Amino acid sequence: MRILMVSDVYFPRINGVSTSILTFQQELLKLGHEVHVIAPAYPAGHPEEAHITRIDSRYVLLDPEDRLMKAARIYELLPQLREKKFDLVHIQTPFLAHYVGVKLARLLSIPTVETYHTFFEELLYHYVPVLPKFSTRWITRSFTRAQCNAVDAVIVPSTAMSRVLRQYGCVSPIHIAPTGIQMEKFKVGVRSSFRAKHGIAEDRSVLLFAGRISHEKNIEFLLTMTARLKCTRPRILLLICGEGPARGSLQRRVKRMGLVDNVMFIDYLDRETELMDCYRAADVFVFASRAETQGLVLLEAMALGVPVVSTAVMGTIDILSPNRGALVAEDDAGDFAAKVSLLLRDRALRMSVGADGREYAKTWNAATAAQRVVDIYHGVIANSMARAVHGEQAMLGKPSTAN
Repeated sequence: MRILMVSDVYFPRINGVSTSILTFQQELLKLGHEVHVIAPAYPAGHPEEAHITRIDSRYVLLDPEDRLMKAARIYELLPQLREKKFDLVHIQTPFLAHYVGVKLARLLSIPTVETYHTFFEELLYHYVPVLPKFSTRWITRSFTRAQCNAVDAVIVPSTAMSRVLRQYGCVSPIHIAPTGIQMEKFKVGVRSSFRAKHGIAEDRSVLLFAGRISHEKNIEFLLTMTARLKCTRPRILLLICGEGPARGSLQRRVKRMGLVDNVMFIDYLDRETELMDCYRAADVFVFASRAETQGLVLLEAMALGVPVVSTAVMGTIDILSPNRGALVAEDDAGDFAAKVSLLLRDRALRMSVGADGREYAKTWNAATAAQRVVDIYHGVIANSMARAVHGEQAMLGKPSTAN
């Protein structure tokens, strides 16, 4: 099978979408399928990449991390894309990639699926605060419903996101296919080297948040929780690893809260090396996002044996519901701090939860997840072919034999 993926984001832009695309691309290739990705070119440049076409792009106003591809450059590829004889277009993001992907599929006469990675209702509320919440809700629901109903099938990473799209009025088939974990990549990481590099004492209790530093991640809540812990653990340290639009405001908030000695910001780290060391350096991974469609970082922490304390909201519910590898906290700073404190003072419990999390992470196997997506592709292609046969027979005035 030949799959054409189209996305508005990809590495070196680090986020869950980039990670999901790369994971599925690698696993689908292992299963014998060809996957080609159309993605933006970034100013920093890229190493030699197989199966990826980079498109000239420009700066996005008010969003320096992202790039807007030039649609004309993509359509210029049409002759080469026809030669490849792709079986399906898989759209990964709902911006330019959506509209280009839908048009490419039509021009290539192949079906489309789209993965909805992001809960935009919560996202837009944070980024356009001048609009009333009912307005942002109406806007996001309208464009999401229109986009989902423009493709042959929708893939979502969690039960919660499936439920949200149905509530919006999406009538296209919706399939749940979370991104899996490539466990072979989570066997490294050195606690002591990371701590030594950043001047963190071996006996200091360290909490970690890793991910995009954005408003919807609810990092302010983690700061409030850390302030509570500081009352009984003056040396507590919260590492915030990543970059994003909320970093400046969070750094100012840290100063106002008197947490300068208790919070350390770390830039994005190389996923294959330094990030693994960072995970290992933590005693507890903390997470409180209210807008997550899956929460892949929870599985990454678990895969490295780091116990998790997290709220269970939206997509994280699917990961956290078995109560393995994590203590689930209420959306309350006091309860959250109490659960973190319990793990910090009980080393045996901390080790036990971490070990169980590593075993649990293995059940989210990337190869199994990829096979699930292959099955979805086959179903979409079969349905598309059946509709084509039905349409031809209707035009000829013959009775349909298609199911």
